[in-house]
Amino acid sequence: MKIYRYRSEGGDAYAATSEKGVVPAGSDLFNLRIDPSAGPLDLERLDLLTPVRPGKIVAVGRNYADHAKELGNEAPPEPIIFLKPPSALLDPEATIVRPPASQRVDFEGELVIVIGKRARNVKAAQWREVVLGFTCGNDVTARDLQKKDGQWTRGKSFDTFCPLGPCIETELDPAALQLSTRVNGQARQHESTALMIFDCAFLVEFVTAVMTLDPGDVIMTGTPAGIGPLQSGDVVEVEIEGIGTLRNRVS
Repeated sequence: MKIYRYRSEGGDAYAATSEKGVVPAGSDLFNLRIDPSAGPLDLERLDLLTPVRPGKIVAVGRNYADHAKELGNEAPPEPIIFLKPPSALLDPEATIVRPPASQRVDFEGELVIVIGKRARNVKAAQWREVVLGFTCGNDVTARDLQKKDGQWTRGKSFDTFCPLGPCIETELDPAALQLSTRVNGQARQHESTALMIFDCAFLVEFVTAVMTLDPGDVIMTGTPAGIGPLQSGDVVEVEIEGIGTLRNRVS
């Protein structure tokens, strides 16, 4: 099932796929109420929002060996995790803003895990029990500031630096999905999630051993090789097999 969050006249609302198409599903992500008598919504006309509103955005660095190599680094022996602030969230079709402080802002297409239950010390064998589903993400990065600072907080945290969407897919095996990133229609990243160094089960166990994750929190699982800069006027798309395409303009 695909779950969308959109702006309605009565406030934020959810829609979900059914036999009739995409139909209204109430206002609570964790207690969806699909009206069997409701007619389908026109997805193209919905004002889509990030499909989830996380309190914590946990991101993973260098989780593909080729990406670590292109940055001049070895593959890490354990996950490198960091946090992006919720203020960085950006809706599908909204605009990524390049900050004046940075001369190089990069795209990083990623598979994103959406947590569905409060999770602490979850074992890898039970990881799926606490996961609601998956969405697309773009870990937008001020690469020059990341290198200058020697740590990642500033370079990863500007407003608009965390696009998510367009939906949450709840019925998906993330083990070997094709992930593609395009800029102005040209392919820049194309890789399988099978090449992640640490898979989703490992990441859920690792992160929840560090911190409690609440429903709605997300784990960004890392980006493959092929990262590159974004310029004003660009359109960047992150497409993941089985989920859809996250599209944003750049200003």
